[in-house]
Amino acid sequence: MMHRRHFLSHSAAASAALAVPAWLCGAATAQAQDVLRLVVGYPPGGSSDRVARILADKMGPLLGTSVIVDNKVGAGGRVAAQGLRNAPASPPVLMLANPAVMVVSPLVVDDPGYDANKDFVPVSEVNNYVFGVAVSTAVPVQELSHLFAWLRANPKSANIGVPATGSLPHFFALMLGQQAKVTAEAVGYKGSGPLLTDLIGGQVPVAVDTLDVLLPQHEAGKLRILAVSGDARHPSVPKVPTSKETGLNLSAEGWNTVFAPRSMPPEQVARYAEVIQKIMGDPETARLFRASNLDPVVSSSTQTRDRIVAYRKQWEPVIRASGYRP
Repeated sequence: MMHRRHFLSHSAAASAALAVPAWLCGAATAQAQDVLRLVVGYPPGGSSDRVARILADKMGPLLGTSVIVDNKVGAGGRVAAQGLRNAPASPPVLMLANPAVMVVSPLVVDDPGYDANKDFVPVSEVNNYVFGVAVSTAVPVQELSHLFAWLRANPKSANIGVPATGSLPHFFALMLGQQAKVTAEAVGYKGSGPLLTDLIGGQVPVAVDTLDVLLPQHEAGKLRILAVSGDARHPSVPKVPTSKETGLNLSAEGWNTVFAPRSMPPEQVARYAEVIQKIMGDPETARLFRASNLDPVVSSSTQTRDRIVAYRKQWEPVIRASGYRP
């Protein structure tokens, strides 16, 4: 895991402080006629969409061109990836994608319509996120170990809700059950909204989702987060232990990373990588990410590539062992 968190300022003074090299300014002028599309494979309003819109707002002034977020929804993000794979070199297009698109789908879908290793170039990771294990207030437990005992004692209620089948929360829930030696059914929902509705209403006793989704309802007292999946406690919920602290040899996190199509010239990829690093190194960007309960990351293209390689090595055995097919 990389700890590279910094950030950006909305003010004109801060924008001026983000000195852009002369070669970048010249290139920006040359590209002023090309609107940059930042494609997201999920609907507006979700965490990936929020990340993309922060980036788009910040990238435009530095590049000297318009940057628009283009929500290409479908097949769990695969429609967006298929479009990026076939994108020509011009006009420019980038994609914000997560492990569900770049790691999970290529392992569980016979023909996702792209090769995650060969068709895309990692530009820069921009944030990471952890998962939370939460229970309905109707479940009489306060600790993760007590939850496992409750699930064993109530096998008919041993269901763990996840926002989507085949998602990282789904696989984390499977690992959780294996580690705790609990037979539990992972119940997939069509998004976090329906999952939270059923969790708060008591229709499903346990849920695994990203922390940014669970946190507002936890703070409102409508559910209880019993553990987080990171290697360290999350600053948003410092009293909530990690899964490792509860005695499980288990940790996991996800990320959002900007990718370019293989058709994009290397010098253009490098240009976008530098701009994104400047943005993610600014305190105002940090504030905006933190306000959405997301953890910003400053990462070079090389660091991002290494991160993805390591991530695939961690998750591929888990995903294959699950036997999951969509």
